[in-house]
Parts: sequence; C-alpha cells; structure tokens
Amino acid sequence: MKNATQTTAILLLAATLFASTAFAATGKPVSYKSGDETVNGILYAPEGKGPFPAIVVIHEWWGLNDWVKDQASKLSEQGYVTLAVDLYHGKVAENPEMAHELMRGLPEDRAGRDLRAAVAFLRDQPNVKKDRVGSIGWCMGGGYSLQTALEVPDLAATVINYGHLVTEPASLDKIHAPILGLFGAKDQGITPDDVAKFEAAMKKLGKKIEVKEYADAGHGFQNPVNKDGYRPDDTADAWKRTVAFLAANLK
Repeated sequence: MKNATQTTAILLLAATLFASTAFAATGKPVSYKSGDETVNGILYAPEGKGPFPAIVVIHEWWGLNDWVKDQASKLSEQGYVTLAVDLYHGKVAENPEMAHELMRGLPEDRAGRDLRAAVAFLRDQPNVKKDRVGSIGWCMGGGYSLQTALEVPDLAATVINYGHLVTEPASLDKIHAPILGLFGAKDQGITPDDVAKFEAAMKKLGKKIEVKEYADAGHGFQNPVNKDGYRPDDTADAWKRTVAFLAANLK
C-alpha cells in the first residue's frame, strides 16, 4: 500500500509538472547588446498591449534550461513581461559537475553587465512600464538577483531564492528595491546565520525586506530535479509569497 501511495504521488506530481509546462505561455527568442557582446534570452509577455510591469528572470547554475523558462512563463501569466536571460551564452549543464564548472567560469563582471543590459532591454520594450522592472533568481541566479538590485538603484523589486548574500552595510545601502528572500534552514551553503545577518543588516539600514526560511528545506528545494531536496509544499508556499510580493511592489 505504501509503494502504491508513493507511486500515485509521483504520477500526480509528474502530471502537474507536465500541465504547468504544456499550458504555459510561449516565449520568443530575443537578443540584446551587452557591451560589445550579444546576449540571448527568451521573452514572455501577457496578452494585450500593456504596458505591463517586467521581470528579469535569472537561472540557476544549470543554465537557461526548461525549468527556468517555465518559471518565466508562469510569471508572465501573472501579468508581467519576463526575460529569461542566458548568462552562459548558449551553454546548459547536463550534470552537477558541468554546472559547477560553468558557474565557476562565469565572469562576475560580465554577468552583472548582462543583467544591467537586460533591465535596459526590458525598459525599451513598448509594452513595459519602465519604472516597474524587477528581478528574480534561484541558486546562483538568486545571488545575481541581489547583485542586480545593488547595481540598478531604481530597480522596483527583487526576489532572492537561496542565493549568495551580501552583508556589508556600505554595499547594501545602495539598494532601494524591496527584497523578498526565500531560504532553506538546512541549506549548508546559504546558512541560517548568513540569512540572519543579511536580514539584520538590511533592517538596520531601513530597507524593506521580507524573509522566509523553510525548516525542512535545504538548498535548491524549489526544483524537482533536486530529487532528494525537492519540497513541493514549501515550493507552493514560496510561489504564493513570490506572487503576492511582486503584485504588491510591481503592479
């Protein structure tokens, strides 16, 4: 009976994931200039002329894969123009070893430049509200979502999903965007102590910040590819919080 129950649960999860992808909004490939280089991405837009608020969507260490595209599509269905950026310039990891190599090989200055250019690209779109552009990222992308808030002072909102954190007051003082941080209390990379220091530093500076730590979750808990660490209930709650936060600060 236990095995049958587990099998049923797995089938239901697979069906849900298939449905969310099958009926998701269709994106179109786009490219934009970042310095002397060209960056590619996938652009999703709600139906209608807008203008709409917009979000830069930043991938995990895996690269711009189908899961990240699906997140961008789902956010678009919430009423945002979304741009899923390819920071790896065409490469997608097939295993953790390759993902680690790609992440370590990504020049931070180039990634920052690509993301600043992504914000500018969205603001140039006729269906985008230029003063309502935010960012969201997971894992490596969560850290770069914070970095975007540091480097784009007039960013309107930022969501950090278990990404690398900065705690130096001189750096954090540059942030004007409201921040939502979603973390796993069992994360051994982005620890609860790191999160507490980040939240305390932000609050001391008078910055607007919301933080949620999930007691039973570790790193990468929102991605089903993380077989042992995926937490569907926590993921559902994180999505609800994200939707509410973005609606409150971008719409």
